[in-house]
Amino acid sequence: MKITKALILLCFVTLPAVAENDKWPYPQDTPETTNISIGMASDRPVDISRFLLARGPSTTKLNIDGSQLAYISNVTGRRQVWVMSIKAGQDKQLTYGNGVNNYYWHPDGKQILYSADNNGDERPAYYLITTDGRTEKIVLSHSKAYRAFGAFDADGNRFSYASTERNGRDFDLYLYDFDSRSSKMIYQSKFGFFPADWQPKTNQLLMSETRGEDANNLYLLDSDNGVAKVLFKPKIAADFNSFSWKKDGSGFYFSSNLDSEMNKLMFHDIKTGDTKVVVEHQFNLEKVKLCSNDKYLIWVVNDNGYDQLNVMDLTSKTQREVLLHKGVYGLSCSSMSETLSVLVSSYDSPGTIYLVDLKSLKSSILKTSNFAGINPKELIPPKIINFKARDGISLQGLLYIPKNIDKNLLPALVIDVHGGPTSQAKPRWEPLTQYLLGKGIAVLDINVRGSTGFGKTYTRLDNQTKRLDSVADLVDALAWLKKDGQVDADRAAVMGGSYGGYMVNAVMGAYPKAFKAGASFVGVADWVRALETASPGLKASDLIEYGDISEEKWQRFYANNSPINTVHKIESPMFFEHGVNDPRDPVLESDSMVKALRDNGVPVKYLRFSDEGHSISKVSNRILFFRELANFLEKHL
Repeated sequence: MKITKALILLCFVTLPAVAENDKWPYPQDTPETTNISIGMASDRPVDISRFLLARGPSTTKLNIDGSQLAYISNVTGRRQVWVMSIKAGQDKQLTYGNGVNNYYWHPDGKQILYSADNNGDERPAYYLITTDGRTEKIVLSHSKAYRAFGAFDADGNRFSYASTERNGRDFDLYLYDFDSRSSKMIYQSKFGFFPADWQPKTNQLLMSETRGEDANNLYLLDSDNGVAKVLFKPKIAADFNSFSWKKDGSGFYFSSNLDSEMNKLMFHDIKTGDTKVVVEHQFNLEKVKLCSNDKYLIWVVNDNGYDQLNVMDLTSKTQREVLLHKGVYGLSCSSMSETLSVLVSSYDSPGTIYLVDLKSLKSSILKTSNFAGINPKELIPPKIINFKARDGISLQGLLYIPKNIDKNLLPALVIDVHGGPTSQAKPRWEPLTQYLLGKGIAVLDINVRGSTGFGKTYTRLDNQTKRLDSVADLVDALAWLKKDGQVDADRAAVMGGSYGGYMVNAVMGAYPKAFKAGASFVGVADWVRALETASPGLKASDLIEYGDISEEKWQRFYANNSPINTVHKIESPMFFEHGVNDPRDPVLESDSMVKALRDNGVPVKYLRFSDEGHSISKVSNRILFFRELANFLEKHL
């Protein structure tokens, strides 16, 4: 994305697109955004652009004293940071330009560090801006390196980050010092090591080592001498996340599935080395927060994608569930206030911010969504479904059924496959889903094997040679839905992005009679090429999820089991989308599929964005993308 450099540069600089863009022989595939009519608010069905223009805040974070709340909004057409006064309830835009990736409160509560890349290339620069918006400076300039922010130290004089600066592949750990305005390497690594929170009152910080898509090892790193002490490196890989240190540095709370299927809430004592389970549940416990000067412990229960908020008073040891609007929650609290902010995304809200008083547990709404003329009462919640795959594995999904359908005509179906693969379909705001429902098309947001949220074993059922088992899950879902009788499984399409895009490419070739159409976004076609050229952030996790592509056996396996090898079997119309600047799955992946299909005479619609990367960040591009996709699905279903 282009970067705003207020007070430093008055112009914007965009890195050139990759060379492949100039060589692409089909100029009609490069979209040109134009003004698009959104129709009248009373029109039914509601136009797709209204669903995309219905907006709410995202990525909410309180400052240290709880007086201000920051969030990201794309209301201007770009992702920008906004800041709101909790007391006054007034908000203002803080950043400008072509958009930001993420942001982090400085410990003084009066400044924000934000990152921004160039048109989705995922190589961010970092900027520091005061909350009055009047003083801004560049901290880390753009480079060819990938970077990942860690954390500020207690005084805010330094922050940790990981970077591939040394060799372009390995994420080493660095400290940036504001006084000297310079960085120094504190740990040289191989593949994926990333800094986490600092231990209070010390020069030590937690360091995570990537161990596949769904697991990591954990260390305590001395930033003075670079010595790393192993905290957790289990024989059976486990997930460690959501670290919250006690203020005295004696230990930290966290979420982990160490020695278990589901993530529990745990505590590790640094002095004794003991680890204990604080709370466990049949579902994952996630998003752990230690708030208000160590008085309250916060977490959510992930119940089939719905978050349930829990608060424990650590003084009285009492635990209570806080009932808010059902959906997916983002939590933030501070060390100096008793306020918890909860951002709720749900089927009927792009984002609503609640404030919870941790002492009384009473809640109030701070900021609501802008629905762009949509009536939220007309939106449709999902049904949780569970069914068996051909090999007996239990699968789960969120099934959305249109209202007021003709009883004599079952609705057509779109199966939506999430990326990752270690991710989870959740009942959050899904503009395209609600639009398709208004058109009378049902949607299954499916959690194939390999998804998170259903146990460690389930997440690893698609690893390495089991890759194609998850592809078969899509066909098994169709078979179950045909018997279930709520939808017309003979009029079905499949769509997905990133790993979900690979799944579309794979299933359309492996089972060419199953779906009437397929829509693949930034998906893999050739696993050998994709794994060999993967961005550094994916290299470490790929080794376990997919196997080491430098080994001959994995080269043979993926040479035989890549979608490009079955593309000649695809019969149904296809839709593709890809950003030219995508560093994760290069645009060549979709290019190769499109060329092969066109050579075979298969109808193809391709959107090849020259100013996007692995995701579509600009609202104007999103409207064009979703409009074309919706038209494609309607046409072929």
